[in-house]
Amino acid sequence: MSNNNPEPNISKYFANDPPSCFDSLTVDRVTGEASKGSSGVPGAYLSYDYLGNNSMEQKPALNVLDSVRDLWEPPSITPGVPPSNLTMPGVSVATDLTDPVQEAVGLLIDTAEAQQRKLLTPDNVTQDERGLRELIENGCFRSAVNLTARLLTIKQQGFGHAGYPVKHSPNSLQLWFTRLALLVKLGQYEIARVEAEPFGSLSNPDVFYEFYHPDMHSDRKGSMAPFSFRLLLAELPIYLGTPRLALDRLTELLAIVNQIRSYFSRATVPQANEASEFWSVRETRVLHSIVNCALAVKDFSLVEQLLDRLAEAASVTQKRNLLSAWGRIRLQCGDILGAEKKFADARRLKEDKDSEVPDLIDRGLLAVAQNDFQNAFDLFQKASTAAPSNTMLYNNMGVCLLYSGKLKEAIKLYESAIQRNPKPCLNESLLVNLSTLYELESNNAKDKKINLLRLVNRHRADLTVGLDVCLKLQTTI
Repeated sequence: MSNNNPEPNISKYFANDPPSCFDSLTVDRVTGEASKGSSGVPGAYLSYDYLGNNSMEQKPALNVLDSVRDLWEPPSITPGVPPSNLTMPGVSVATDLTDPVQEAVGLLIDTAEAQQRKLLTPDNVTQDERGLRELIENGCFRSAVNLTARLLTIKQQGFGHAGYPVKHSPNSLQLWFTRLALLVKLGQYEIARVEAEPFGSLSNPDVFYEFYHPDMHSDRKGSMAPFSFRLLLAELPIYLGTPRLALDRLTELLAIVNQIRSYFSRATVPQANEASEFWSVRETRVLHSIVNCALAVKDFSLVEQLLDRLAEAASVTQKRNLLSAWGRIRLQCGDILGAEKKFADARRLKEDKDSEVPDLIDRGLLAVAQNDFQNAFDLFQKASTAAPSNTMLYNNMGVCLLYSGKLKEAIKLYESAIQRNPKPCLNESLLVNLSTLYELESNNAKDKKINLLRLVNRHRADLTVGLDVCLKLQTTI
């Protein structure tokens, strides 16, 4: 089953921003999902990596001046005339987000099993940024959202405060960014839409240091909002079903970033080279987002142009990852020969110290596209031996077995993977596939899916996909 809403890449929003208590809101790698179009099994899918974190080298954060990091042109204000366009946000829901897994267990199993669920709540942690980080690190994203509501209430931006003027700070804007990023990750798109609306494109005067008395922020200038927040707001329409609007916003953001990078590349100010490199990284981040957005609107011509631009400026490692992603995108378009060429180009850039896993995955996906499922299985299995923590590989091996007519073997592979390492293997992708296979195997699939729910209850924190999707269980009366 292909997921119509792309999985948000939370970690990229934090990259290149100053280290903070929110840095742990990350994912290892983002995987897009593409259906095997010719298959008679609509519920099964292979996992593809496009432009996730792996396409950018993980470099230490550049140590640049605040004036470089915060640079953004504030709107003009007429002296003596109060601005009419202020940013007046507020939490839009009066109640906390509840845990759908625990509710489903209580409904479908019993209350005793529901009590086996051990999740951190806002009451279990300190009521500050340290507590928020603890919740995020433990995957308790709904509890983290609930804690942000408490912390924003302290700042007079809680429920019922939308529409009222308020003083902003770097901390309050970082809180809002974290809350909205979490809501997107959890698929709470309507709440995110309502709460993001007052921020617009972060161009109102009261989100800039210049709006406040110089003594409040040690005479700093520029944007108080992290760049990651701007990127998230530009991307948000993708998740709301209007990707072309996101494409317009990202293009506008790219133009500004490009202008700033060009300024530093010509400037003679202190640390100009470091500043230019810093903004080049931000430019690359926006380009990655535009590529993913162009994929959503199926503008493959734009995708090709941007990938070519990214590859020209990339280091060897970055270029290898980009070419691999490019090949996978061409596979999605049905261009097997074009994909094979990009995979070969990526393989030629491999250095002796580099892992062979990406190449094995590329060759496996190519074999799937050529209906050579046994060869694909062998390649994924070899990659899995080298990277046993990569659960995507178990997922793809099971799909290969299914397409080879080995339904029971596919189920056994998934179940064995979950038994060996339940926490990472009880991920949304594998749960969707295993639930689908149970339905293909028997009319009595519900009992097996409820056993999966029991495992999720005991081993997983928050799921980011509804139980009606990943376990195909009806959880409402």
